[in-house]
Amino acid sequence: MILKKQEKLADRKSSPFAGVLLFLVSLILLILTGPIGFLYGILYSLFSRGFRGLGEYLLKIAVSVDQLGNVLMQHLLNTLWVKKGGYKFGNRDETISSALGRNKRLATLSRFGILIDKILDKLDPNHSLNSIDYYIEPSDGILDVLAWIHIVDNLILCTRSSGKDVYYIPGGKREPGESDTQSLFREIKEELQVDLDISSLKLMGIFEASAHGVQPGMMVRMRCYTGSYIGELCPDSEISEMVWLSYQDRDMVSEVDKLIFDFLNKKGYLK
Repeated sequence: MILKKQEKLADRKSSPFAGVLLFLVSLILLILTGPIGFLYGILYSLFSRGFRGLGEYLLKIAVSVDQLGNVLMQHLLNTLWVKKGGYKFGNRDETISSALGRNKRLATLSRFGILIDKILDKLDPNHSLNSIDYYIEPSDGILDVLAWIHIVDNLILCTRSSGKDVYYIPGGKREPGESDTQSLFREIKEELQVDLDISSLKLMGIFEASAHGVQPGMMVRMRCYTGSYIGELCPDSEISEMVWLSYQDRDMVSEVDKLIFDFLNKKGYLK
């Protein structure tokens, strides 16, 4: 897995005038220097690495153009391809195909969006689903969540918060400026009153599904870690129940946790 070293940072606020000015400057630079840089890039790639190098160079450009299109056409795509409450196009770090795949998973594509997806599938089977980018910077439509996977005797530790109707794998949302380990250490300390051993934490995987109990169209991206702890597990006041679940209890957890249950079952950790 490729992970970004820098976590999400809040966008800096700028004046409308600055936005217009920077757009004009970038457009002029693209028109004046773009063709020269493109031609040089083709020749450099071709002579340094042959046809393979040329293909890789053009692929990078194709992805960048796709990302530009996701921003440039976001309002049109959100109107034509997505139902009300669907995942929004427009994340500058994401391609059109990735956003299309997220809406396909949420079943929020319009008839036109479904048609476009079927056409892409003819060219490349499961194109939009395979294009979902789990490493983009989280947007307003994606909840950035960390989780601690703790399994004993093929049973996984889960909790239920006050007022919730499903169980969750322990963890929670990242606070601004926190790293994965800082966020997970804080959340587990708050929920279960134990200290995670930071040095033992290992990334198990990244999972994404529709968020439970929030507005339609919201996704949750859960980065899951395993690791040891110090202390005695004891639910905090905000946790109504701490339980050990098997794979047979899959229907009792949130949508993203169901994906994790499936993964753990396939690996033989959860039965």
